Amino acid sequence: MSVKSELINKQMTFQSDDPEQTLTPLNLGQRLKDIRLQMGLTLEEASKRTGLARSTLSKIENEQISPTFQALQKLAIGLDMPIPQIFEPPKQASAVGRRDVTLAGEGKPHPTTTYEHELLATQLSNKKMVPFKSRIRSRSFDDYQEWIRHDGEEFLLVLEGEVRFYCEFYEPVELKQGDSVYYDASMGHTLISVSDDDALILWVTAK
Repeated sequence: MSVKSELINKQMTFQSDDPEQTLTPLNLGQRLKDIRLQMGLTLEEASKRTGLARSTLSKIENEQISPTFQALQKLAIGLDMPIPQIFEPPKQASAVGRRDVTLAGEGKPHPTTTYEHELLATQLSNKKMVPFKSRIRSRSFDDYQEWIRHDGEEFLLVLEGEVRFYCEFYEPVELKQGDSVYYDASMGHTLISVSDDDALILWVTAK
């Protein structure tokens, strides 16, 4: 197999040293964009370093065109890395001691017609979890035009009051202060307050 053919095969998949592990597709355009951003380069700066037109780099990053072998050589030289490294999937980042303190009442408000959200840990980007508190204003299932559903999994803890939690595959359940539920967020779900005062809950959504 030629070097060029081998590189094309690497572009399509990355194989682990473990023969039992399934091949994982590699998005080359996104990989090149990540490398550029990690180096702090704009498209214009990357263009000057690699000798590739800015428009060409943009099309490659957005998967509109596939880079030729010559383009890969220019990228490797301009970005100062061997060609095989371009095709390596990014390593999982280890913990670097990130921290974000949100004092009581200082979260970012995000009111809706049914909930009054307070977003927490808003200074951190690329979080694997999204925590927020919500004051549940809704009092009737009919307040919702359709089920709420989104990607990921979700954890709900009742901090004050009482709620009725609905989801499309289970019977409604009433949850009081201290009760919690963990569920697949792609399953239709919603909840309402059933206590005298609007309930307060903590939500944590995992991406």
